[in-house]
Amino acid sequence: MTRNIKNILFATDFSDSSQQAADYAVTLAHLTDAKLHVLHVINELDEHQRVMIPREAFLVLEKEVGIQAVKELEKFCKEQTEGLSVTTHAVVGAPFKVILDMGGKVNADLIVMGTHGRTGMEHVIVGSTAERVVRRSKIPVLTVRCED
Repeated sequence: MTRNIKNILFATDFSDSSQQAADYAVTLAHLTDAKLHVLHVINELDEHQRVMIPREAFLVLEKEVGIQAVKELEKFCKEQTEGLSVTTHAVVGAPFKVILDMGGKVNADLIVMGTHGRTGMEHVIVGSTAERVVRRSKIPVLTVRCED
């Protein structure tokens, strides 16, 4: 059985591991002639963090972070996605939830994302967005571990 890959969701946090995963996402999109959806999730502040920031400052911060995310997405597309059909998405929320939701919204046949490869206590404390996505996704997920 052959699977047609028509839509690829590439989730990026603009880190080194995301850059390496981008190479795979772009290559796969070229090989399959798939549409590439590039997603950056702006991590939502929790209630405790929000209370500590004056509302006006929070709104300015939220706007500036969104503007910067859009600029980074545009830069990525300009530099790396020539010849591809690309759509960008900058969304505020919990990263693993947004990635899973966006996978469904764009009819993704594959999700591509980097992983930092954290282990031990760092993994317990920080957690892994990639691991959460892999465990919960109904869509195949390709994770690319960052080479040191």
